[in-house]
Formats: sequence, structure tokens, C-alpha cells
Amino acid sequence: MDETPALAPRWTVRKTVAVTDELNGDIPHSARVWNYWLGGKDNFAADRAVAEQVRAVFPEIVDAARQTRAFLGRAVTYLAGEQKVRQFLDVGTGLPTADNTHEVAQRLAPDAKIVYVDNDPLVLVHARALLTSSPEGETQYINHDLHHTDAIVAEAAKTLDFTKPIALMMLGVMGHVQDPAEARALVQALVAALPSGSFLAMSDGTATSERVIESHRQYNESGAVPYHLREVADFAAFFDGLTIVEPGVVPIPAWRPTAPTDVVVDGYAAVAHKP
Repeated sequence: MDETPALAPRWTVRKTVAVTDELNGDIPHSARVWNYWLGGKDNFAADRAVAEQVRAVFPEIVDAARQTRAFLGRAVTYLAGEQKVRQFLDVGTGLPTADNTHEVAQRLAPDAKIVYVDNDPLVLVHARALLTSSPEGETQYINHDLHHTDAIVAEAAKTLDFTKPIALMMLGVMGHVQDPAEARALVQALVAALPSGSFLAMSDGTATSERVIESHRQYNESGAVPYHLREVADFAAFFDGLTIVEPGVVPIPAWRPTAPTDVVVDGYAAVAHKP
């Protein structure tokens, strides 16, 4: 059935690696493992095996995945609603599930523009099908590596106006960079490209219990791309030079919860404003 122009999805995949990259199902991938923990079906046997292995050591990992997704919703709601941000750069998108950045933002502001960044072929396939936009707004996808910050900014500037506030979303992604100094430099490079009035929203796993440390050790030995937990102080350092929004750098469930919760996860979150 033909779609009318007013209802046609508005998205573009701007690829910087070959679309012919194989979807290697024999090697677990963090985006697909995360998808499994969230109850999704876009994963392979190798992903499910690692997910269950980690879950056996640290059952709370499922809560962590769900709380991170809930934080995304609360942060985007705050940014698009209270702060009236209309542009979002979501780096480390992962596989689309429910309440993706563009869905939350465009419910509040149909004209919002969202650029997603990831470099996994399976994410690319699903982005093509699912990361669609409201007719008034725009949603695009950049297939790029986190380390290529200049290229990410250049590609994003084809959609986003870098003279107006942009919300940079980096949820559960910086653990893929082992060295804390390198990780901070990558985040700082992206923040430096944003205009005054922009925001940085981040969450990440933290080395705050022996069980989460052991679970990640096993995950990193599975053949997947390693994920490195941070000390809370190292996570807080990502926001150096920015004005941190209340309630500050806090455990993920404690960031502006919409209802009381006693869920405890090994992960921290914060949103900060660029003066």
C-alpha cells in the first residue's frame, strides 16, 4: 500500500561503513544482549547464552537494563518538555525497543529532530525499519564509530542546527572505552561541538558491588566487545565544566523518578547543562 506523503516516515541512513557488513551471530554483541534483557527478540543464541550467564551471577542486570531505558524516557521528557529542547543526538543507540528517544521527544514536540549514532549492522537494519519520525520532525541514523567524533558531528550537522541547543544522549555506551581519560576526551569532544544552552544526558554501569564486577568480568571473557565499569568519581568526571541538573549524579532509579521505587542497580545517571 502506498503511503501518503504526509505520513511517510522521514529517515535517512547515512552509512560510513559498508552495508554489506555481515551480521555475525556467533559473537555476542552488547546491543543484542541488552535487547534480550529488555525482553526483545532481536538477538542470537550467542547473545542469549552470554546474557543468561551474566544474569546467573548478577540477576539485577535486568533491572539495570530496564531502569536505564526508564531514565532515557524521563531525561528526554525533561529536556523536550521543561527545557524545550528540539534537537537530540543519541550516540550508542542500540537496538530500537519501546520509547526510543525520538518517540518520547516527538510526543511532546512533534517537530523535534533526532540523529541516532551506532555502528552495528543489526542496529542499522532495524533503524531502517523502526526509527521513523513524525511528519513534522525528522529522524536520521548515522552508522559511525564512537571514536570518530569529528565525523559524527559533521554528519549530524546535516540534520541538526549546531547554532541551537542540542541534547547529547550517551546511555550505557562509554563503558566500551576502557581508559577513563580517553573516554572523557571523547565525551568532551562531542560536548565542545555543542552550542551554549545544550545538554548532556548520560548513564553507565558502575563498579559499586562485587557481583556486578564479577558479572562483567565473565561478560568480557565471552568474546563480546568488552564493557568496562567505572568508579562513580570517573563517571562524574564526564560532566566537568557543565552545570549538573538536580538531583545531580545519582543512581539511575533516583534521577527524577515518576513514582517511589526501592530498586537498586549498579549504575549512575545525570543530566547537565552547557553554559
